[in-house]
Amino acid sequence: MTDQEISQLALKIANDSKTWITLIGVFGAIVGSILTIFGNFALEWFKGRGQKKLLDSRQKILKEMLEDKAFEWRTINTLSSVIGCDEETTKHYLISIGARGSEKNDGKWGLISRHPLKNIQRQKT
Repeated sequence: MTDQEISQLALKIANDSKTWITLIGVFGAIVGSILTIFGNFALEWFKGRGQKKLLDSRQKILKEMLEDKAFEWRTINTLSSVIGCDEETTKHYLISIGARGSEKNDGKWGLISRHPLKNIQRQKT
């Protein structure tokens, strides 16, 4: 082999290795991006799963309390205390399970199935 052939061969090998290094770098960036995106989705899914379980538990407790035959209505304070939420969050949960506030505005709540809106006595003004 002549010096010129050796020089050309060395140049070709150097160019080929640069190409491979570039391809490996690009491939690594793509794989890293995909794994990051997948990891974020998995993390959010696991966090959401825990929140959903807590939401379902709170709604179940509220429904059981409002279905208890020993009580016609329940106060918002009692309901909030039992599920460990503030009043606004408790009201959100109550509405989502089909409950309503008393028309007397006394802070009491009941299920619409037990206290239909059509049974509200209308006052004449």
